[in-house]
Amino acid sequence: MIHYKTEEEIQIIRESADILGRAHGEVAKQVRAGVKTKDLDKIAEEYIRDHNAKASFKGYNGFPSTLCISVNENVVHGFPGEYELKDGDIISIDCGVFYKGFHSDSAYTYPVGEISPETLALLRATKESLYIGIEQAKYGNRLGDVSASIQKYVEDRGYTVVRELVGHGLGRSLHESPEVPNYGKRGRGVKLQEGLVIAIEPMVNLGTRNIVQENDGWTIRTRDRKPSAHFEHTVAIFKDRTEVLTTHKYIEEVFKF
Repeated sequence: MIHYKTEEEIQIIRESADILGRAHGEVAKQVRAGVKTKDLDKIAEEYIRDHNAKASFKGYNGFPSTLCISVNENVVHGFPGEYELKDGDIISIDCGVFYKGFHSDSAYTYPVGEISPETLALLRATKESLYIGIEQAKYGNRLGDVSASIQKYVEDRGYTVVRELVGHGLGRSLHESPEVPNYGKRGRGVKLQEGLVIAIEPMVNLGTRNIVQENDGWTIRTRDRKPSAHFEHTVAIFKDRTEVLTTHKYIEEVFKF
């Protein structure tokens, strides 16, 4: 069942998303070689707590951390620890905020120092595919229009889309209906209506689309161990517009690629 949001509920998600965006910005200031991933997690956790909100992910189905941190061939759901970032890495940082009863969710993948040209191209294409998908996330379209546009953009550039992991609705729950795949057919799926709030999140691999789960029970990595990138926004559908509720602007004030 899809839970459509009122304007008042979407306003709370906007406020949640603002805290989230600023938390991402604080983390971005510290993304560099030599930093341990657990230290990035601490920054996010403290910022969110200090702004009268909670981390959506921490404790969710037993997840141990505020941030999902996935480095290099890890696609999503990695968690922070003693790993020390080094030049040439890429790091996906996914975070959610729970505020006044509603969740927001966004992700960004960073290059650490100098990375290979082919990996940098992967990051740029994945980020661009997110906005290609958002362009199709408008009132009256079908969910398949969003999914197909992402898939086409990615595959036309020689990359692959992870199929086992998808975007999702969100609101009072972190994961709600509908699922938002990054592949599909135009004209298929749920019709996009006013009040729908969804997280669109392309997960794109440099190599094959195949993935495996690590023994920790959480981390998902590419089977061929080639790099994967992940970008995400929470968006709301209105009759006259689509609004991106989350923001990467605080990241991009301090971190450009």
